[in-house]
Amino acid sequence: MNLFQKFIRSSQFWSFVAKEFYHILRDKRTILILLGMPIVEIILFGFAISTEVNNSRLAILDPSNDVATQHIIREMEASKYFTVVKVLRSTADVEPTFQRGEADIVLIFSNEFIDKLYHKGGAQIQIITDATNPNVAVTLNNYASSIIFNYQRELARLQKVPYQIKPEIKLLYNPAMKSSFNFVPGVMGMILMLICAMMTSISIVREKETGTMEVLLVSPMKPLSIILAKAVPYLVLSVVNLLTIMWLSVFVLHVPVAGSIFSLTLVSVIFIIVSLCIGLLISTISETQVAAMLISGMALMMPVMLLSGMMFPVENMPMPLQFLSHIIPAKWYIMAVKKIMIEGLELKYALQEIIILCFMAVVLITISLKKFKIRLD
Repeated sequence: MNLFQKFIRSSQFWSFVAKEFYHILRDKRTILILLGMPIVEIILFGFAISTEVNNSRLAILDPSNDVATQHIIREMEASKYFTVVKVLRSTADVEPTFQRGEADIVLIFSNEFIDKLYHKGGAQIQIITDATNPNVAVTLNNYASSIIFNYQRELARLQKVPYQIKPEIKLLYNPAMKSSFNFVPGVMGMILMLICAMMTSISIVREKETGTMEVLLVSPMKPLSIILAKAVPYLVLSVVNLLTIMWLSVFVLHVPVAGSIFSLTLVSVIFIIVSLCIGLLISTISETQVAAMLISGMALMMPVMLLSGMMFPVENMPMPLQFLSHIIPAKWYIMAVKKIMIEGLELKYALQEIIILCFMAVVLITISLKKFKIRLD
């Protein structure tokens, strides 16, 4: 014990401790990771991970428009689970509403609803949900059915007659409720982003770390040509990965490509280019391969998993996190893949996502190339 106390009290020991603190504190990126990451993680995990589905967009088709149907609609809208966003005119409007992404659930009342309920003892309500995310579809069906059954019990208690309201549930795009229909698009986005961003950033940082990038820049080739030449192989390899993932999804996981393979490939290539641009941007702020791996691995994986809609609905999150999710490229890619691959929609329905991804690519390549030139001059 005396030897230990002597060791602790020695000036050399505290000199080394002070030196280590100095090295840590002068590296702002290390401090940011050590102190900032726990804060980010607790906020993301605390608010993003939720099994509840709130404020889901509800569309109504009510040909009866009577006292009973209006009471049920008011009960739906009064709950925290639903927000009525659209009133449909006919059943022909149901599928286009889902295709345009305007609603998460549609409620269709039968004709002469209150007359059938009072005179025949029963009426019917059809509940239609988008089952590309089976967990969300089941939750929405349960919420809607619970509200309908509560109204039925209240009516039976007041009227002393056992009225029956029969919810008929219809699941669009994934009637078998296979979970693979939901996680395959998300896994595609995560794999492509991590591989492209990580490999590109490490490749360029390795050249900077070993001092060979300066040698390349004094060659007859322009800096932009050198960077693009280093990115092209990863673009080709990522396309090979894409084809492999698609093949495994179809033949192993039995998730069919309901839409055009060309459209799916086009969207994926655009997303790969965005991911390569992210890797290029990471390379401009990293001096070592370890730092590049930490940034591309930790800083990209969590947002992709939590804020892209891959695992948890973005609509359930607080507004700041919903706003933050808009800058996550994987979110827009997953939305486009679900529309084309799962729902079988035409490319025009994913035009918004494509435009956003193209804009992100332009912004990222402009910023990263400008910073890259400055750092290597």
